[in-house]
Amino acid sequence: MPKKVLISACLLGEFCRYDGKTKKDTLLLEKLKDYTLVPFCPEAPSLGTPRERISVVKIDNDYRLLVDSTKKDVTKLIKNETYKVLNKKFDFAILKSKSPSCGDKTTPILNTNFSLIGYDDGIACKILKDAGIEVYDENNFKG
Repeated sequence: MPKKVLISACLLGEFCRYDGKTKKDTLLLEKLKDYTLVPFCPEAPSLGTPRERISVVKIDNDYRLLVDSTKKDVTKLIKNETYKVLNKKFDFAILKSKSPSCGDKTTPILNTNFSLIGYDDGIACKILKDAGIEVYDENNFKG
């Protein structure tokens, strides 16, 4: 039975990014040809595609997802989409680096002035890790 992998849908070639584009990774897909792939995008179902850009902002020691232009807090929407996949059976996850939702220690973290203060996990990545799921991104998965 092939291993099941939760994978960022944009890496599969789905046009689900904020800018309506994809980040298809053919090299990664070649490494995963013998796996069963489960597409995942915590942003598109709630925020649509294309959509306004969002960022992780540290507010009172808590990470929040805010729409860059309006500062609207969309954290709960992204968390709810992520919680939906926790009941699916998969062996590990491969998520999109630098994404505010999916980055694995590569997500830019901003302060309330929207200035960079560091890098950490995206909101969805953190939820998956907290649930005990092994997470990689397209750059550190060795196959």
